[in-house]
Amino acid sequence: MKIAVYPGSFDPVTKGHLDILERASSMFDKVIIAVLKNNSKKSYLPTSDRVELIKKSIEDMGLLNVEVGSFDGLTIDYARKMGAKFLIRGLRAVSDFEYEMQLSQTNQAIAPEIGTVFLITKPKYNFISSGIVKELSSLGQDVSKFVPKSVVEYLQKDKNKQRKADF
Repeated sequence: MKIAVYPGSFDPVTKGHLDILERASSMFDKVIIAVLKNNSKKSYLPTSDRVELIKKSIEDMGLLNVEVGSFDGLTIDYARKMGAKFLIRGLRAVSDFEYEMQLSQTNQAIAPEIGTVFLITKPKYNFISSGIVKELSSLGQDVSKFVPKSVVEYLQKDKNKQRKADF
Protein backbone atom coordinates (compact mmCIF):
# COMPACT_ATOMS: atom_id res chain seq x y z
CA MET A 1 0.00 0.00 0.00
CA LYS A 2 1.41 3.38 -1.03
CA ILE A 3 0.90 5.80 1.87
CA ALA A 4 1.72 9.51 1.76
CA VAL A 5 1.67 12.19 4.43
CA TYR A 6 0.67 15.73 3.47
CA PRO A 7 1.96 17.86 6.38
CA GLY A 8 1.31 21.50 7.12
CA SER A 9 -0.16 23.98 9.53
CA PHE A 10 -3.36 24.42 7.47
CA ASP A 11 -4.16 27.50 9.55
CA PRO A 12 -6.76 27.59 7.96
CA VAL A 13 -7.01 25.05 5.15
CA THR A 14 -7.44 26.71 1.73
CA LYS A 15 -8.78 25.64 -1.64
CA GLY A 16 -5.14 25.47 -2.78
CA HIS A 17 -4.39 22.90 -0.06
CA LEU A 18 -7.44 20.90 -1.07
CA ASP A 19 -6.42 21.01 -4.73
CA ILE A 20 -3.09 19.41 -3.81
CA LEU A 21 -4.83 16.90 -1.53
CA GLU A 22 -7.31 15.86 -4.20
CA ARG A 23 -4.56 15.20 -6.74
CA ALA A 24 -2.41 13.37 -4.19
CA SER A 25 -5.37 11.15 -3.28
CA SER A 26 -5.54 9.96 -6.89
CA MET A 27 -1.83 9.02 -6.81
CA PHE A 28 -1.65 7.12 -3.51
CA ASP A 29 -3.63 4.37 -1.82
CA LYS A 30 -3.88 6.46 1.33
CA VAL A 31 -3.07 10.09 2.08
CA ILE A 32 -2.82 11.35 5.62
CA ILE A 33 -3.20 15.10 5.88
CA ALA A 34 -1.21 15.91 9.00
CA VAL A 35 -1.82 19.13 10.92
CA LEU A 36 1.29 20.38 12.68
CA LYS A 37 0.89 21.36 16.35
CA ASN A 38 3.60 23.95 16.77
CA ASN A 39 3.59 25.10 20.38
CA SER A 40 6.34 27.65 19.76
CA LYS A 41 4.22 29.45 17.14
CA LYS A 42 0.89 31.13 17.85
CA SER A 43 -1.77 29.60 15.63
CA TYR A 44 -4.79 31.47 14.31
CA LEU A 45 -7.06 28.44 14.84
CA PRO A 46 -6.71 25.74 17.51
CA THR A 47 -5.29 22.45 16.19
CA SER A 48 -8.48 20.53 16.96
CA ASP A 49 -10.54 23.04 14.95
CA ARG A 50 -8.15 22.84 11.99
CA VAL A 51 -8.46 19.04 12.03
CA GLU A 52 -12.28 19.22 12.13
CA LEU A 53 -12.44 21.78 9.32
CA ILE A 54 -10.27 19.56 7.12
CA LYS A 55 -12.43 16.53 7.93
CA LYS A 56 -15.56 18.44 6.88
CA SER A 57 -13.87 19.54 3.66
CA ILE A 58 -12.79 15.98 2.82
CA GLU A 59 -16.31 14.74 3.49
CA ASP A 60 -17.71 17.36 1.11
CA MET A 61 -15.17 16.31 -1.55
CA GLY A 62 -15.88 12.59 -1.17
CA LEU A 63 -12.23 11.63 -0.68
CA LEU A 64 -12.45 8.15 0.81
CA ASN A 65 -8.73 7.35 0.96
CA VAL A 66 -7.80 10.42 3.02
CA GLU A 67 -7.33 10.53 6.79
CA VAL A 68 -6.67 13.53 9.00
CA GLY A 69 -4.29 13.54 11.94
CA SER A 70 -2.16 15.94 13.93
CA PHE A 71 1.38 15.74 15.20
CA ASP A 72 4.20 17.64 16.79
CA GLY A 73 7.89 17.13 16.28
CA LEU A 74 9.54 16.03 13.05
CA THR A 75 7.38 15.29 10.04
CA ILE A 76 9.70 12.39 9.17
CA ASP A 77 9.05 10.76 12.56
CA TYR A 78 5.29 11.08 12.03
CA ALA A 79 5.58 9.65 8.51
CA ARG A 80 7.53 6.65 9.82
CA LYS A 81 4.98 6.11 12.58
CA MET A 82 2.17 6.12 9.99
CA GLY A 83 4.02 3.76 7.62
CA ALA A 84 4.30 6.39 4.88
CA LYS A 85 7.00 6.26 2.23
CA PHE A 86 6.17 9.65 0.72
CA LEU A 87 5.64 13.24 1.79
CA ILE A 88 3.45 15.54 -0.29
CA ARG A 89 4.49 19.17 -0.62
CA GLY A 90 2.56 21.81 -2.51
CA LEU A 91 4.28 24.51 -4.52
CA ARG A 92 2.64 27.80 -5.43
CA ALA A 93 5.59 29.71 -6.85
CA VAL A 94 9.27 29.37 -7.66
CA SER A 95 10.06 31.00 -4.31
CA ASP A 96 8.45 27.99 -2.54
CA PHE A 97 10.72 25.58 -4.40
CA GLU A 98 14.01 26.66 -2.81
CA TYR A 99 12.75 26.22 0.73
CA GLU A 100 10.95 22.96 -0.07
CA MET A 101 13.98 21.52 -1.87
CA GLN A 102 16.19 22.26 1.14
CA LEU A 103 13.63 20.68 3.47
CA SER A 104 13.33 17.64 1.20
CA GLN A 105 17.09 17.16 1.10
CA THR A 106 17.30 17.41 4.89
CA ASN A 107 14.52 14.84 5.22
CA GLN A 108 16.34 12.55 2.76
CA ALA A 109 19.50 12.76 4.89
CA ILE A 110 17.51 11.80 8.00
CA ALA A 111 15.16 9.26 6.41
CA PRO A 112 16.36 8.05 2.99
CA GLU A 113 13.46 5.60 2.81
CA ILE A 114 10.92 8.46 2.59
CA GLY A 115 10.67 10.46 -0.63
CA THR A 116 9.06 13.81 -1.33
CA VAL A 117 6.54 14.43 -4.10
CA PHE A 118 6.08 18.04 -5.18
CA LEU A 119 2.72 19.04 -6.63
CA ILE A 120 2.12 22.44 -8.16
CA THR A 121 -1.17 24.16 -7.41
CA LYS A 122 -3.49 25.10 -10.21
CA PRO A 123 -2.84 28.69 -11.36
CA LYS A 124 -6.18 29.87 -9.96
CA TYR A 125 -4.93 28.96 -6.46
CA ASN A 126 -1.26 29.91 -6.61
CA PHE A 127 -1.68 33.27 -4.88
CA ILE A 128 -3.77 31.91 -2.00
CA SER A 129 -2.09 31.44 1.37
CA SER A 130 -3.42 30.90 4.86
CA GLY A 131 -1.77 34.19 5.82
CA ILE A 132 -3.72 36.12 3.19
CA VAL A 133 -6.95 34.42 4.27
CA LYS A 134 -6.33 35.32 7.92
CA GLU A 135 -5.60 38.93 7.08
CA LEU A 136 -8.60 39.36 4.79
CA SER A 137 -10.93 37.65 7.25
CA SER A 138 -9.71 39.77 10.16
CA LEU A 139 -10.48 42.86 8.08
CA GLY A 140 -14.03 41.68 7.42
CA GLN A 141 -13.52 40.62 3.80
CA ASP A 142 -15.31 37.71 2.12
CA VAL A 143 -12.87 34.78 1.81
CA SER A 144 -15.28 32.29 0.21
CA LYS A 145 -13.26 32.29 -3.04
CA PHE A 146 -10.20 31.05 -1.14
CA VAL A 147 -11.39 28.55 1.46
CA PRO A 148 -13.98 25.76 1.68
CA LYS A 149 -17.49 26.48 2.96
CA SER A 150 -16.77 24.98 6.40
CA VAL A 151 -13.93 27.47 6.94
CA VAL A 152 -16.07 30.41 5.82
CA GLU A 153 -18.78 29.38 8.31
CA TYR A 154 -16.21 28.90 11.09
CA LEU A 155 -14.61 32.29 10.49
CA GLN A 156 -18.04 33.95 10.38
CA LYS A 157 -19.01 32.39 13.74
CA ASP A 158 -15.64 33.45 15.16
CA LYS A 159 -16.21 37.01 13.95
CA ASN A 160 -19.66 37.07 15.58
CA LYS A 161 -18.12 35.90 18.89
CA GLN A 162 -15.55 38.71 18.62
CA ARG A 163 -18.25 41.31 18.01
CA LYS A 164 -20.20 40.16 21.08
CA ALA A 165 -17.04 40.22 23.19
CA ASP A 166 -16.37 43.83 22.11
CA PHE A 167 -19.67 45.03 23.61
